[in-house]
Amino acid sequence: MSGNAPIAASEPDAEAQSRAIADYLLQHPDFLLRHPQVLAKLHVPHGAGGAVSLIEHQVAVLREQLANERGRLNHLMARAHEYDQLAARLHELTVQLITVPDLERACAALEAALREQFNAEAVAIRLFPVDPEQRADDPVVQAFVEFVDRDRCLCGPLSPKQAEPLFGADAEAIQSAALVPMRGTEQTGVLAIGSADPKRFTRDMGTELLERLGAIAGAKLTDLAHREG
Repeated sequence: MSGNAPIAASEPDAEAQSRAIADYLLQHPDFLLRHPQVLAKLHVPHGAGGAVSLIEHQVAVLREQLANERGRLNHLMARAHEYDQLAARLHELTVQLITVPDLERACAALEAALREQFNAEAVAIRLFPVDPEQRADDPVVQAFVEFVDRDRCLCGPLSPKQAEPLFGADAEAIQSAALVPMRGTEQTGVLAIGSADPKRFTRDMGTELLERLGAIAGAKLTDLAHREG
């Protein structure tokens, strides 16, 4: 090549140089402050076809990150507020159940609270004897044979075979449900909460409060059932 024309770097060499420059700037973040004459000549292409300075671009990036973090914070605060409301309703229901004298009224109070305070569209309460032989003919047990002795809630859509024994005539409208285990010394059971909203109860939702509800309801209902039995 004749004259003083610069020799163009090959593609691999140019990529290596770019990485080296990027690494250097990351290791010396104050470089552009110490060399403002370089900063003054740098421009970053703008999406609209114009150009903005590197500082303006950096500010835009930081603003976008801040907006994302604010969105995450608002979401977390909304979830925390919802959790507090549910905890307060669970406390009210617990106090109400303590004073109920018999199984029939306890089940009625539990169902009414779930419908009114927890916006449930369908509620089913089923108690089974602990002895597997005594519960062998129960259709609900057969539909949920893998659930009956669980310690954790099961949330999500139900098949028609599962929904009908629980919710009867309301089964067709139920798109998602929470199955809450209830355990006692003499009996076990399930508290089913149904919704027409397919996203109301999902497999990945938190179930801590539901499991507390199951423990409280299970202790009260199985104790009453044992006394009346």
